[in-house]
Amino acid sequence: MVIQTQGLSFSFGNQQVVKSLSLQVPAGSIYGFLGPNGAGKTTTIKMLLNLLQTGEGSIHIFGQELQTNRISILSQIGSLIEQPAIYHHLTGKENLMNRALLLQVGEKRVDEMLNLVQLTGAANKKAGQYSLGMKQRLGIALALLNDPKLLILDEPTNGLDPNGIIEIRELLMKLVGTGKTVFISSHLLAEIEKMATHVGIINNGELMFQGTIHDLQNISQPLINIETDNTVDAANLLKRHNFTVTDINNDHLYVPFTSKQQVGEINTLLVQNNVTVYSISKQHKDLEKLFLDITKSN
Repeated sequence: MVIQTQGLSFSFGNQQVVKSLSLQVPAGSIYGFLGPNGAGKTTTIKMLLNLLQTGEGSIHIFGQELQTNRISILSQIGSLIEQPAIYHHLTGKENLMNRALLLQVGEKRVDEMLNLVQLTGAANKKAGQYSLGMKQRLGIALALLNDPKLLILDEPTNGLDPNGIIEIRELLMKLVGTGKTVFISSHLLAEIEKMATHVGIINNGELMFQGTIHDLQNISQPLINIETDNTVDAANLLKRHNFTVTDINNDHLYVPFTSKQQVGEINTLLVQNNVTVYSISKQHKDLEKLFLDITKSN
């Protein structure tokens, strides 16, 4: 395990915001740390980076206890918390060169990082003129300058447009391919599902679920959302053909998703039986529904 915490807790005054958290992050994984805003994600990350003193419990990173091996551990971690620390009056390359001087890293490494995050073409443009997605990618390049084994990112896709989100996702998947471990917090379940190998779900400071993405998908099975001109007839027709209808809501009905082929079969069946299909699509559960499912299963 690259990160292992035991009974990790933290309080602001009388308010306990992290409650006995036991994380297990395997080497070479993209670990999605999920939870709604205010769940305790950023507080946990700040403890992992030794920016907040642990209230109770222990943190081991790379198999070493954090407090007693702080410098050697932190030198192998790259991080991006909330907004990247960028000098807007400097160019992208100047921002990286500035950090490279502190880390005693050469210009060759700076150029490699610009290439990795696809900012070579904008290297000499002022960072203040970068889009949000470009700023996030520059922040990740800054975090990667010292070639860390572990990258810790707090909501790196926050505020990004769909293109920016895809860019960050592809970059992180590329990094894991080079042998790094990525720990990423988010409140976007559907986004994490597209890239994570492992997931931890936190709510009100408590870890509600931890496991592989496959384990999570067994709980968070997507639904097929079908909108028709006659919901009751459509539901009865599907039931007669051994499809499970989990919910009927106004003009919509829902069937557990198993494959693209199944979506095609349902659509064909309805059309052949003169049911007009206005829309049919795969729909992920949101975090709120997932929390309810996990709470019930516990």
